[in-house]
Amino acid sequence: QVQLVESGGGLVQAGGSLRLSCAASGRTFSRYVMGWLRQAPGKEREFVASISWSGVGTTYADSVKGRFTISRDNTKSTLYLQMNSLKPEDTAVYYCAARSDYDLVSTNPQVYSSWGQGTQVTVSS
Repeated sequence: QVQLVESGGGLVQAGGSLRLSCAASGRTFSRYVMGWLRQAPGKEREFVASISWSGVGTTYADSVKGRFTISRDNTKSTLYLQMNSLKPEDTAVYYCAARSDYDLVSTNPQVYSSWGQGTQVTVSS
């Protein structure tokens, strides 16, 4: 399995930006579809964005489309999430996750088999 460690979370005002990173180790990073998911207090974990092995294929939740950008650097075994125009409703713990079975981006949290510990993002109004 791949080990994942997120960083870059914090407190930001509405309209601001943050860049999350997820460092991977243990297995060949380039053979994993990667995703970002989030969980707000009292809510279920929800999909945010996903990216294919090569980085060519991406998909986003409607709530973040046009504001967030997922990317990866396979030479550094690192996944990124650039978050712009942040809103208070983006407040959540953000997790990176890896899918090992197919090179298909997915909005379904259940297909991701490895997860990081999460990083808190808080957006103040």
